[in-house]
Amino acid sequence: MVAHADDPRTAGLEVYRVGGAVRDALLGWPVYDNDWVVVGATPEMMRKRGFKPVGRDFPVFLHPDSAEEYALARTERKSGHGYAGFEVHASPDVTLEEDLLRRDLTVNAIAQGLDGELVDPFDGQGDIEKRLLRHISGAFSEDPLRVLRCARFLARYAPLGFSIAPETLALMSEVSGSGELEHLAAERVWVETEKALGEPRPEVYFTTLAECRALAVWLPELAGEALVQGLAALEHVPDVEGTSLAHWRYARLVSPLDDTAREALAERLRLPNAVAQLARHVALTGQLLAEPLTADTVIHWLERLDGWRKPGQVEAQLALVAVLAREHVATLEAAWQGARCVSPQTLMAQGYKGAALGEALREQRRLTVENAL
Repeated sequence: MVAHADDPRTAGLEVYRVGGAVRDALLGWPVYDNDWVVVGATPEMMRKRGFKPVGRDFPVFLHPDSAEEYALARTERKSGHGYAGFEVHASPDVTLEEDLLRRDLTVNAIAQGLDGELVDPFDGQGDIEKRLLRHISGAFSEDPLRVLRCARFLARYAPLGFSIAPETLALMSEVSGSGELEHLAAERVWVETEKALGEPRPEVYFTTLAECRALAVWLPELAGEALVQGLAALEHVPDVEGTSLAHWRYARLVSPLDDTAREALAERLRLPNAVAQLARHVALTGQLLAEPLTADTVIHWLERLDGWRKPGQVEAQLALVAVLAREHVATLEAAWQGARCVSPQTLMAQGYKGAALGEALREQRRLTVENAL
């Protein structure tokens, strides 16, 4: 905080660190980003100090040196459906408490001045001590995304003993039954879900959404026994360098679903192609391991993974096999290395071409796999 207290860019301004940075610092959790609120300032004042405006819907500025976000104190009023259905009022007469009041949970509504003093009008510190996620006011229900955010926070802080206040869980259920969740953009739902999948207790996110009836709105394929099976699968993922843990967890979560249900979920969430593809590959590997290995099933697996053109996709699935069925790793590795060494050029030199070349290439690969098995 000292560096900011001495910062000439903010000298004379009423500036507070707010939100997650304050919450996590109080919890002893790592703080990676700071968000700041400025009370009593105007956009012109911020620009004159060198701050770069970046807010599209409300005044937010980037510090010219640290690139941290500084938002002018604001209030919000519900004016439509979904996450973006708000009218924002930002002016020098908006107080710090009014700005904090619009936030979702008490633990997220603690501010810290440049002198280190905490401003906590809704007893967020008390709820931190009680390990409680509690909404500030009934305005919580005006933003349906908060249902997902609250479940995600629980996925992060459950290892610390946190729970959701009963009255907040009841409010989340009301939002789920109101139809407001349906107005969320699929991309926003996926962003929250992806973040939750990267948290220490990702399963808590889904069980909480099921408890407050939100799961049925956006992830109905995971209802009932499918969720039980998916959460059990989610616990077993490989550590593959350069691949997101959250994406592996998602792929394992949906691996018990049939192809139709898995693709319907991917389409509803508008998943990035790489995530949807990984989910298909993980399901394919699960199907391979569910039956005795044969030359035909292994060749089919390698072909569906597009292994000849994208060998990294096979290597990634071999890492999953090492987690799920270590006894098959050496055999499948040998089959894979043997099959990929079959040379099309050698067969072409023997006179094969066109469709006959493709058939001969596949048969040679199948025989190599058969030998490995």
